[in-house]
Formats: sequence, C-alpha cells, structure tokens
Amino acid sequence: MTPPSSSSDPSDSSSLSVDQLVLHATDNAVSWITLNRPAALNALTRDQRERVIALLGEASADPGVRAVVVTATGKGFCAGADLRGNGPAAPAHGRVPGDVARTIRLGAQRLITAVLDCEKPVIAAVNGTAAGIGAHLALACDLVVAAEEAKFIEVFVRRGLVPDGGGAYLLPRLIGPQRAKELMFFGDALPAADAERLGLVNRVVPAGELEKTARAWAERLAAGPTRAIALTKQLVNASLDSDRTAALAAEAAAQEINMTTADANEGVASFVERRTPRYRGL
Repeated sequence: MTPPSSSSDPSDSSSLSVDQLVLHATDNAVSWITLNRPAALNALTRDQRERVIALLGEASADPGVRAVVVTATGKGFCAGADLRGNGPAAPAHGRVPGDVARTIRLGAQRLITAVLDCEKPVIAAVNGTAAGIGAHLALACDLVVAAEEAKFIEVFVRRGLVPDGGGAYLLPRLIGPQRAKELMFFGDALPAADAERLGLVNRVVPAGELEKTARAWAERLAAGPTRAIALTKQLVNASLDSDRTAALAAEAAAQEINMTTADANEGVASFVERRTPRYRGL
C-alpha cells in the first residue's frame, strides 16, 4: 500500500535516505505517512521514528492538512523498534540508572504522544503485522482499519521486557485491564478479526480494499469541521483520565472555543438554510 506518487518498495534499505524509508505525500488535504522498509517488516530506526514525529507535528500546524493516514508497504505494518538502529548507544560513562528510562521517554513515548496530540484525526491503515511499538503506533491512532491478514502482537514479554511506548496506558483504556494483561502476559498474536471483536480495530477489510477504505474515511474527515474534530479528539482522550467535573468543564470550554470558528458558524447557518455545509477547516 503506497500513498499518491510514492516510489516502489525497496528491497535493500541500506543506501536509502530517511525520506525514502518514510514516504510522505499530501492528497486531497490528507497527509499520507508510509513506512517503507518492507524487507525489515518496517521495523523503526531512530531516524525513521523522528521523521514520523516531525510529519505529525507538521500536519498539526498545516491548515492545508485536515486528516492523516499512517500505513506501510509490504507484508508488515511495523515489527517494532529496530534495536540495531534504534537502541540506545552505550554511554561513555557506562550505563547508569536513568539512561534506559530517558531513552524510552525521548523515543518511543514521544512517538505515541505525537499521534495522541496530533491536532488532526489520524487513521492507521494496518496492512500486516503490528508488533511491539508498531502495535502501539496503530492503537494510538484515532481510527484503525486493518487488512484481514493483519495481526497485533504485544511482543515485549517474549523478549523478557516490560511493554513500553505507552502500551500499558493504551490497552487497558481500549479493552480493559484483564484483556490487556492477557495480551501482554502471553504475547500471543491477535488476528485482525479478534482485534475488531475486542474493540482494538474499527474495521477489518480484505487487503485489496484497505487503501480504498482508509482513503474514503480520511477524505470524509478532511471535508469535516477540522477544529471541532480536533477539540473532540482532545476531549475524548482527556476524559479517560478525568473525573466528571473536569470532563464537563473541559467540554464546555471546548464548545466555547469552537463557536468562534468559521466552520461552526457555517454548520449552524447551513442547518438554518437547509443546505449541505461547506467546511473549510477554519
């Protein structure tokens, strides 16, 4: 699966630049971010991770972008972090307490936060295996469309590791603590159909329909009231960590802000005038 005007899949990524390993194109106000290292099942190196973070930040700031799709080429969505290209270099002073935590905070956690904090709706189009931080990258997105062949793996326990990249934060909020523990304790592969049944995935489609479905959803979002959707995203994400009083106060404040936008005025005017609204993302 490739975005508009992208290059073909490389079989050898050693000589490719990071902008070839993470493709980017904007089409119909949708920013397509495509992991393009299929020979490694799109395992993320440090440079690739930083490019994805930067592209998400640019999407937030660009009024010409009104939705984002994160996807990949080949048979894998993202096999996790490439430890050869992503692992922490041994400090000159030798590793001391705090080094690993700092690496995770500035690396995997920044990636997941960039998705959660992106001011545009983000769709994951999961074409294949999403493992470790790759699974968390998908699950941090606002909507998840998966090919029938896709699967999700909390691979950390297989390596004797604690889940990082926000996994222990995301999963319990999506499927509850007991289901989350089952996935994280055993590390079994979860097929797309089961992920949909549990609520981790919005829609499962045949592989040939994945791009079409993601594009249709993204373009529908891109035609919507962008600021209202951004504020809604913030409200829903924050509600999972808020009490009722804080959530209701945030809701009222968000509506106060939203009513100053051109799209809100257009939405009300189109209702009164009995016509289809024409949102501009302003």
